[in-house]
Amino acid sequence: MQANKKKMKTSGAEEKELLKFKSYSVDEIMAAGGTTAFANKLGKNPENIIKRLEKLPKEAFLTEEEVETGLRMLKESK
Repeated sequence: MQANKKKMKTSGAEEKELLKFKSYSVDEIMAAGGTTAFANKLGKNPENIIKRLEKLPKEAFLTEEEVETGLRMLKESK
């Protein structure tokens, strides 16, 4: 099954906004001592992150089916 791939179009302003966020690999997070240690090293408070996540609506999260589909697509793309 071939997944439909769409190229996202972004404006210059959106691209500039996206560049504010740095992503980290699993290896970098684990090298820091795990997720809590990593958050602490970045100056983030894990409890505040949890509280903010709890305030999000249910629709903000992937369903089990969406997770399974995404993981399958990722595996197939390797």
